[in-house]
Amino acid sequence: METKKSLFDNLQNFFGFDNFKGEQEAIITNILSGNDTFVIMPTGGGKSMCYQLPALMSEGTAIVISPLIALMKNQVDQLRAFGGSDSIAHFLNSSLTKSEIARVKEDVLGGKTKLLYVAPESLTKQDNIDFLRLNQVSFVAVDEAHCISEWGHDFRPEYRKIRQVISNIGENIPIIALTATATPKVQQDIQKNLQMNNATVFKSSFNRSNLFYEVRPKQNVLKEIVKFVKQHTGKSGIIYCLSRKKVEEVAQALTLNGVNAMPYHAGLDAKVRADTQDKFLMEDIEVIVATIAFGMGIDKPDVRYVIHHDMPKSMEGYYQETGRSGRDGGEGICVAFYSEKDIDKLQKFMKDKPVSEREIGTQILKEVIDYAESSVCRRKQILHYFGENFNEAGCNNMCDNCCAHKQQFDGEEHLHRALSLIRDLGEKFDDHHVVSVLMGADNPQVHHYEHHLLPTFGSGKDDGELLWKSLMRQALLDNYLSKDIDYYGLLKLTQKGHDFLENPHSIRFVMNRPIGATDDDSDDENPKSGGGALDTELLQMLKDLRKKIAKQKGLPPFVIFQDPSLEEMCTHYPITTEELKQISGVGAGKALKFGAPFTELIKKYVEDNEIDRPVDMVIKSAANKSALKVYIIQNIDRHLNLEDIAASKGITYEDVLREVETIVNSGTKLNLNYYIDEVIDEDKQEEVFDYFRTAEVDSIDHALVELGGDDYTREEVQLMRIKFMSELGN
Repeated sequence: METKKSLFDNLQNFFGFDNFKGEQEAIITNILSGNDTFVIMPTGGGKSMCYQLPALMSEGTAIVISPLIALMKNQVDQLRAFGGSDSIAHFLNSSLTKSEIARVKEDVLGGKTKLLYVAPESLTKQDNIDFLRLNQVSFVAVDEAHCISEWGHDFRPEYRKIRQVISNIGENIPIIALTATATPKVQQDIQKNLQMNNATVFKSSFNRSNLFYEVRPKQNVLKEIVKFVKQHTGKSGIIYCLSRKKVEEVAQALTLNGVNAMPYHAGLDAKVRADTQDKFLMEDIEVIVATIAFGMGIDKPDVRYVIHHDMPKSMEGYYQETGRSGRDGGEGICVAFYSEKDIDKLQKFMKDKPVSEREIGTQILKEVIDYAESSVCRRKQILHYFGENFNEAGCNNMCDNCCAHKQQFDGEEHLHRALSLIRDLGEKFDDHHVVSVLMGADNPQVHHYEHHLLPTFGSGKDDGELLWKSLMRQALLDNYLSKDIDYYGLLKLTQKGHDFLENPHSIRFVMNRPIGATDDDSDDENPKSGGGALDTELLQMLKDLRKKIAKQKGLPPFVIFQDPSLEEMCTHYPITTEELKQISGVGAGKALKFGAPFTELIKKYVEDNEIDRPVDMVIKSAANKSALKVYIIQNIDRHLNLEDIAASKGITYEDVLREVETIVNSGTKLNLNYYIDEVIDEDKQEEVFDYFRTAEVDSIDHALVELGGDDYTREEVQLMRIKFMSELGN
């Protein structure tokens, strides 16, 4: 009773909580009793409390092994804030100077430090082992314990040495291993490697009921991401990409479209990364775009969405990364973009790896593919992967598959045929092979085993491959089959599978839908809904308005807005200045100078005709030329010769002129007089300028004919058109 009272007193005094979460109390009591403890608890379940509180209540110092420097720093800062003293918690890793290391060791030896965080690499250094032997170690906590297993998603060879190091430090030191993602296979690996088979295991449910899971086809992915982020303005989000290059590209696209976003990857300076994390935590930026492989120590409770620009390599990775959203129990939307091309890329990466690693990697990746392509409840699939059975009714339509209209089929006869075939093949083949036999595929492996001679060969061809893939996936999820992941994913019948063969019964399965298929792909009956064909009625109205304004200002209409810009307005219906700026050929300058009457007209037109405006506003994309444009603008401001600008960038003079034209057409003012005055004499300048004032059409060829082609070069007319557009149009 006394212990229970002091447990709650410490929880209240130190952390300010009145109650424990889930199984925290039982876990802490088990550690304080000196028992090995294994905690499998999903992200956001309160894992760190499980070792922090017993460390504060025990004699000596607890060693916490953690792979993430950023997370260590985060936790040490929090503990110091709670405990009111800097000595209470320290970390020992490669980021410290010699004098800082000396200070840490002094505090630990002096008995002032209750928690010492150590990176696995630092732990294995002999001088650190010698130092730790001098201290009383209360217990060792191995955080992110899945790093021990090759089947885990963050395998780290140095984690394999932890057991040996603990034995070198002292005898009978209790161990607590913690992980947020562990399949039954990984759990086994952890216990075996840390030699803690007698540990008390605490496993919480992996279900995060507040998260909504969705997989989308990877089409116009940048546009889709910008659109999604804009629809969730003011909310924090994380976007994961596979490569640093993609991280930079996505962050740039978001920034261009008015979103406060920053990139985060290992190629950035540590200080920049730390600064970005702080900005995200302080909400100075809305979105962090990060590489999947690079562990972020971000513990922000109110991340409202996680987007995967690329599918991760494993379900553990997917679960952990999506798990960063909605930790406070509030909204958490998880959208992943899937394409077979990305999977091919991931498989290519594996080609250079040793055979065993490649086999493991292929098995792990196959789970991701099955998850993305299946039409079964996403939650059911995730939880099944972590060894947990789940009834999809409990999903409450919190995934895209549960929300969709499902096509079902009676699977009794099909399941019987598939299970019989697996049994007859001696349970020695994977699902791909079984489907190949049923489909009668002309496959070398099928011929090698002479399975093309079986009576079932090709018997399922008329049903189609989609049906058999759907059936095999669901037979696994419903436990008629199990997959021997140790041996290349070979399929075995479970007891339930054998029972079904003895006593078949009626069973319904869901047919997989192609990714991205909508419930009814019928045409919209309302031709006025936005985003499709050009609205010719509106186009005429906009042209009339342009003419009217042009007349008032004494300018030709094309100076106001060019035809392609008007046409785009007729498919996207921009009704604010912000939206108008997204239309190509309309920069901020043009939108402010001429935009108001156009957006007013469009707004009234949309209301009068009850038009469904498309949500996908035009997305400004950062072509690789954006840096070039900035370079050109800066050097024109410095009055640099256009030929020199071209030479310094290794492009032609014509290319530079084309870029300058685009810049000016979008509404940016450029003063090229310094250059034009050098290459065209004054009288000629005036004549061309006057021509453009009254020109009916915006064409250089037309101008050359009107002005007399022999007197002017194309380049002269082009330069004067740029000057004219810049001075009068912007």
